[in-house]
Order: sequence, then C-alpha cells, then structure tokens
Amino acid sequence: MAFLRKLAERTHGAGRRVVLVEGQDERVAAAAVRLQEAGHLVPVLLVADGSQGAAPGWRGEVRCPADDPELERYTDLYRERLAEKAVDREAARRQLIDPLYFAGMMVGSGDADGAVAGAVHATGDVIRAALRCIGTAPGARMVTGAFYMVVPSFRGTAEHEVLTFADAGVIPDPDAEQLVEIAAQAAAMRPIIVGDEPRVAFLSFSTRGSAVSPAVEKMRQAHARFEAKHPQVLADGELQADAALIRHVAQRKAPDSPVAGHANVLIFPDLGAGNIAYKLVERLANATAIGPILHGLARPYNDLSRGAEPESIESVAYVTALMAAGS
Repeated sequence: MAFLRKLAERTHGAGRRVVLVEGQDERVAAAAVRLQEAGHLVPVLLVADGSQGAAPGWRGEVRCPADDPELERYTDLYRERLAEKAVDREAARRQLIDPLYFAGMMVGSGDADGAVAGAVHATGDVIRAALRCIGTAPGARMVTGAFYMVVPSFRGTAEHEVLTFADAGVIPDPDAEQLVEIAAQAAAMRPIIVGDEPRVAFLSFSTRGSAVSPAVEKMRQAHARFEAKHPQVLADGELQADAALIRHVAQRKAPDSPVAGHANVLIFPDLGAGNIAYKLVERLANATAIGPILHGLARPYNDLSRGAEPESIESVAYVTALMAAGS
C-alpha cells in the first residue's frame, strides 16, 4: 500500500530510536528485524529475561531492565517524577524492572524517542506505565486512543484512503466535553501521521436531527463545543456514517455540510461503537488497522492490539517515529 510505504519513508534519516517493549514475543521480534532491515529508524528490543537469545537475523540493541546499567539512574528519575507519592526506592526499582516502565523511562528521560507495547500487555497497563513515566502533553486532560484505518479506495481516489477512528481504544463512555478533546487530539495528530488536513465528523444514528435522544444530543453538543473551540478545523455533527463518508448520501442528507461525504476523522459516541467499527472494517473491508495510537502523551508511547501481526507492529513503530518528530 502506498500509504504504508510512504509512512516508512517519511521517517527516514532522522535516526529515531523506538523501543519495542515485548521483545520476547516472536511477532515483536520479527517486526524489529523488519525495521532493522528497512533502516528508516533505530529499533531497540527489550526483553524481560536477559538469558533469552536474540531473534534470528537480529543485529541490534537488546536490553534487559533487570541487569541494565541505566536501571539505577532511571530509578532516581522515576522517584523524582512521583515525588508527591514518596515512592520507596526499592519499590521504584522493582517497578522499573517491568519492561513497560523501563521503556517509559527510556522515553521520558530522552534516551529513546518513543515506545511500542501491547502485543502481550493490556491497553490499561500500557497507559498506566506511560502516564507514570512520561505524563500528558501540555494542555491535555486525558489520554485517548485512535486507529488509523487504511482502507481500499471508496471515493474515487487513486490510492487507499486513511480514516481516523477515535476514540476506539481508551475512553469507555465519553461525555460531550471529553468528545471535544478526543476530536481535538485526533485532528491535531492527523497532519503529523497522515499528512493531510482533518475533516471531523461526530457520528450518530441521526443526521441533522433525523432522530431525537440523549445520545444524539450528546454528539450535537460535542460538535457545537468543538466548533466554538476549534473554528479553524472543518467539522460537523451529528452525522450518520454514510452521510459522513459517501458523497451522494451526503448530498441528500446534509447538502450544506462542510464535511459530509468528505470526512476523514470519525468521532464515535463511545468506545463500544469505535472498537466494533474498527474490527468490522479491518476484517470485512480488507483494511489495515494501525493502533491504537495514544494521543495526549508528552512523548509517544503507543499501544498494539494483542492480535497484532509483525506488519502492523512495524507500522505502529513508524507512526511513533513520526509523532516524535512532530512533538
């Protein structure tokens, strides 16, 4: 796919160091070898057990937190970050033997540009480590998740299209104000990762008042608040998915919309809708799902689906490098 090829090429030459946390997993190890051979970034493998041999074909850096020479320095830095909690030194050291936290301190200290985990660990574990070791970006009130869906052309484009699905990974039942932040983070990240301008659709089972319910009103309010805070970003809502994406449907349902038929950032009413949608599109439309990409962190630390294959892990690593360049 042209987008995935360009994604890799856009990271070339910057020398970004990206930590692959679960180096003991064969899929992660295979992705690391692929990244190493491509040469666009510098992958670093973490393993929980230092006696584990390197993956076949691996010539790069392998680190084990338990016997790493930086463990003591990271322990001090970690305690400084959590000074208000007065974390005992030994407790902090034990925490950092966990590769999730060790990788977080590599990124938080500037020794790495970003990290990728989640092939083995749950999203909540990845986010906790990222928040404790890196923290949120200035102005961010929370961390949200998005999938970047590379889908076959359906609007007459010469190449595959890329849609942002948010939040499809973190916030279970966002209220209107949280939806505003989800949309703002997704819109801000769109030019960095995809390279185009965001066109945001707040999705519902209603288009422009065709149905009435608290769920519809939530999306309508979210759009109104988003538009007031971010008037420079094209956005509309509430829109049904077909009105947001398909031009001839948009012409019937919302002919005056600046977004309908052209949306590329889809804001879902809740995590259930977003997660179900991304999995259906991935499996039934032969799409590639990249993510969940975590928005709102001070430095990139991205998640993976536990069903991730080496190709998708590789793509998330490239996205991580681009986020590091844009942060």
